[in-house]
Amino acid sequence: MSECCAQPVLELPARPSGSKAGESLHTVALIGPPNSGKSTLFNRLTGLRQKVANYPGVTVEQRMGLMAGIGRNDLVLIDLPGIYSLDPYSEDARVSIDVLEGHMPGTPKPDAVLLVLDSLHLTRQLMLAAPVLQIGLPTMVLLNMSDLMEARGGEVNPLRLAQELGAPVALVSAAKGTGLEAVKLFLNRQGKSQEAEQFTLPVLGNAMSTHRWAAQVSSRTGYKAPLSAQATRRVDSVLLHPVWGPLLFLAVVFGVFEVVFSIGQPLSDGLGDLLAHFGSYATNFLPDGWLRSLVLDGAWKGVTSVLVFLPQILLLFLFIGILEDTGYLARAALIADRVMRVIGLNGKAFIPLLSAYACAVPAIMATRTIENRRDRFATILVTPFMTCSARLPVYMLLIAAFIPNISFAGGLIGLKTIVMLSLYLLGFLAALATARLLKSSILKSSETPFILELPQYRMPTLRGIGLRLMDRARVFLTQAGTVILSVTLGLWVLAHLPITFGAGGMRTPELAESVIGRLGHFIEPAIAPLGFNWKIGIGLLSSVLAREVMVGTMGTLYGADPETQSLSLHTALHHDLPLGGAVALMVFFAFAMQCTSTIAVVRRETNSWKWPLLQFVYMLVLAYGAAFFTNWAVTAIWG
Repeated sequence: MSECCAQPVLELPARPSGSKAGESLHTVALIGPPNSGKSTLFNRLTGLRQKVANYPGVTVEQRMGLMAGIGRNDLVLIDLPGIYSLDPYSEDARVSIDVLEGHMPGTPKPDAVLLVLDSLHLTRQLMLAAPVLQIGLPTMVLLNMSDLMEARGGEVNPLRLAQELGAPVALVSAAKGTGLEAVKLFLNRQGKSQEAEQFTLPVLGNAMSTHRWAAQVSSRTGYKAPLSAQATRRVDSVLLHPVWGPLLFLAVVFGVFEVVFSIGQPLSDGLGDLLAHFGSYATNFLPDGWLRSLVLDGAWKGVTSVLVFLPQILLLFLFIGILEDTGYLARAALIADRVMRVIGLNGKAFIPLLSAYACAVPAIMATRTIENRRDRFATILVTPFMTCSARLPVYMLLIAAFIPNISFAGGLIGLKTIVMLSLYLLGFLAALATARLLKSSILKSSETPFILELPQYRMPTLRGIGLRLMDRARVFLTQAGTVILSVTLGLWVLAHLPITFGAGGMRTPELAESVIGRLGHFIEPAIAPLGFNWKIGIGLLSSVLAREVMVGTMGTLYGADPETQSLSLHTALHHDLPLGGAVALMVFFAFAMQCTSTIAVVRRETNSWKWPLLQFVYMLVLAYGAAFFTNWAVTAIWG
């Protein structure tokens, strides 16, 4: 199980037997183009903490939540993927079509639709309105970001637009929560109506007919597009510059990781001291013997060895959230398009690869926005190379234990930051090289264009950033309290078996002679060429469940060993592992695919076991070979 954004699970309320869609309102679909603020509105209407990002491709499946503030507690809102049209050009577009037409297994056909459009780009956004309204479901059009439109001199007459579309129209701001009273009125009115309203629109042909119709509607309703802020154009001229753009992006990345280390490390050390103090205090209430050892050496040391990295992980996601919400990362996708084309992919692949820095599972699902099947499969296969947050505790542990605290450039950047960035870069380069290999062989395909509508620059909201960090902390703590706790307790038990009885009473074995010790020594010959000992081998086996379990495993094993029981995990590792083995372990984690959740989602998205098995074996062989070479090189140079 990987540390990723957990999504709410909701059982749809049963519709009363014999009822029809027009007689009672039960299910509402929320649909709109990418980056129209649809997911923000979903959170407003349901109170759920859904992940929101300021670039397309985040919401790739339908999400469900009970609506709040409507006057009833059984109204389900379905958040559909962001799409530009109802043409089945990609997986996420097909999801939306199937739900709206009632063909999605397990999901009832919606009784009404909320269509979210970005009022800053209304003419282009109206191209989705025509096919949605032609379905014939009761629909309300919500012109989102109306506050920004008006502030920048834009105008629209919602009454005239409603007359043109034959559907109610409301000006709203999902970010500020204004104008949403109209949604309540619309849904309550539809719930009381006896039959669904039917809308008549002109029969539209291809996209060029559709675009002409949208332009005519905009003109007849007096829509005045807001002026693009002069500051926006000036900023884009720098951020999207072919030379300065990439250099500034690298500077931002360096700055983020330097702050994560310079501020996050003292916070992690302080949290570690606090947790150690609690553990020492708990010894006063536990009798000496197996119970104290189980609680402190097994559970407490294993779980807290992972928990201490929470401040650094939250700091990293704080900066990622700010970059997402301001609209900067969408610009980074355009910059990356030049690199993507060299390896045979386009800028759309950058969006899933970027989100994989949080977790590979939603990132792989985000590849559904890629129309070309071979491009999509190539992106899926290289996504786990991106350094997800589950690798971060392993990197932090090893870097803190083995990399000296040396600074360069007058103290602006430290050696630890350089090592961390090198590991991120190593995974990224492996992804690019593998994608190039795939696109020149088994997944070769023709080049596809990359079109991206840049979002407006926006100030991140404290509410949005705060909810995101709360979710990340909740997921991290849940992981520590379930998977990691279960693994560490199981390891403690195996480290004390088999129990023998003799004249002196019950006796537990030495750690090396225990069940877990024997298993570790059995696999040690296979990993010894990498500079790893048997304890690292047990950690590698446990990390297949989730990468960060490795740290908890180390905490438990070294805590159960009398020789290292009194040492901190950093000190114990430094005492037990050579430098070559430590650096090789970082490289191994940069390449290996230790994550059962990722394997499962690749199987689901490719509908075959062939691809995840190929992916797992390829990454394992690459990790082993790279770690072998790293251990040899570091040992030869530094001894």
